[in-house]
Amino acid sequence: MKKHILIVPGDGIGQEVTEVGKKVLEKIAAKFGHEFTYDEALIGHVAIEATGNPLPDETLEKMRASDAVLFGAVGHPKYDNDPSAKVRPEQGLLKMRKELGLYANLRPIKLFDELLGASSIKPEILRGSDILFFRELTGDIYFGEKGRKNEGDTAYDIAEYSRYEVERIARKAFDAARTRRKKLCSVDKANVLETSRLWREVVQKLAPEYPDVEVEHQFVDSAAMMLIKDPKRFDVVVTANLFGDILTDEASQIAGSMGMLASASVGDSTGVYEPIHGSAHDITGKGIANPLASVLSAALLLDISFGLKAESDAIIAAVDKLLKDGFRTKDIADETTPADKILNTQAAGEELLKRI
Repeated sequence: MKKHILIVPGDGIGQEVTEVGKKVLEKIAAKFGHEFTYDEALIGHVAIEATGNPLPDETLEKMRASDAVLFGAVGHPKYDNDPSAKVRPEQGLLKMRKELGLYANLRPIKLFDELLGASSIKPEILRGSDILFFRELTGDIYFGEKGRKNEGDTAYDIAEYSRYEVERIARKAFDAARTRRKKLCSVDKANVLETSRLWREVVQKLAPEYPDVEVEHQFVDSAAMMLIKDPKRFDVVVTANLFGDILTDEASQIAGSMGMLASASVGDSTGVYEPIHGSAHDITGKGIANPLASVLSAALLLDISFGLKAESDAIIAAVDKLLKDGFRTKDIADETTPADKILNTQAAGEELLKRI
């Protein structure tokens, strides 16, 4: 198979972890006889510094011309501490999603048994958890009208959804549920929000088309509590943009660390694959970032965009073997981890490559 992959490291530790993700893709190509070509592009703070634009036209053109994108992260403390900044790294991320039509964000919350002790949740609560989140990605409060009035003393952000936006993400979730445990939980706030009432109405209307899938509706506050209390009850979860953003970060505790969670943003064209941990400037340049979320994002890329399931499984098996052999990065190590088993970013990548 011949494919072209765009590497977009972005900001902070995104640059460190995507380097490992790319090496894993190169190893897979060599082992399985594929030909992957690569290019790189700028986004976020580094793009603003270089061009003044968080998503340069050149980057967008390269994304559209590629078969898949391995993405890092965007963000910088400079903007976090300046709410008045007109140009921000996150604008590049949102524009990318909109321009590429990336309306479905898939976040698998997969727990490796060796990391049961890395979470703050009791092992007996966690064991057996396996959740697939579908987060709608191009609607809701992130993309609605926003602004200030009353001389800047009042701010507003409008949440908006259309029926077709809810239907297309719900269908993807229903289809995925059919391949798993046939359980779908739709999360909303239909007791308060009109957008959520539309959301629930659409999901209820679709449900009869999937009689083999058990459908449950939960309010987001209840779902947030149940994720911690009984994560095993969830199989596939579908929810709106804002709720999905919050719930999947919460669910990172199920996997032990945000450094273990991959994601896929897909639609009708080029898919984008990225870890969910963000730019993490507090550890940037220290060489201690966990690259496994980027590696697992590369596995999703191979499976979803290229249909290479065996190759994807080989990466997941290598991660599992790395953990079974006792190796950890700092974020998933504990007091029982021997010092010589705690790896920096580069060493974790090298040990992983040996196991593919």
